[in-house]
Amino acid sequence: MQGLHLTADLYNCRCASAWLTDADPLGAWCVAAVQAAGLQAVGQLFHTFPATEHGPGGVTATVLLAESHLCVHTWPEKKTVTLDVYVCNFGGDHSRRAQQLMQALIDRFAPEWTEQRSLDRGTAP
Repeated sequence: MQGLHLTADLYNCRCASAWLTDADPLGAWCVAAVQAAGLQAVGQLFHTFPATEHGPGGVTATVLLAESHLCVHTWPEKKTVTLDVYVCNFGGDHSRRAQQLMQALIDRFAPEWTEQRSLDRGTAP
């Protein structure tokens, strides 16, 4: 069960607003980013939430990976995004690919600042 779990909270994202509100292009971009990082998408679910009195609805984008998962949650009214990239390192070390994917996601949203965390999961045999 060894793996690498990366998270990032992105604040004051300066990307085009559609990246925070439209699940279809965001989801397609996420799948392409997964492939560009050398990871394998095996499933996906993308959802745009309805608008509220606070503004347009955000998006949840989830890509199930052969190696584990990617999740993106957006809050357009606050211009914030949370990211979660987890890779199991069973059968090979996918850590570099996970880091590459995380950086691509951060670059896509162009935050003013981020809070990132990295957690090594599991124990060595």
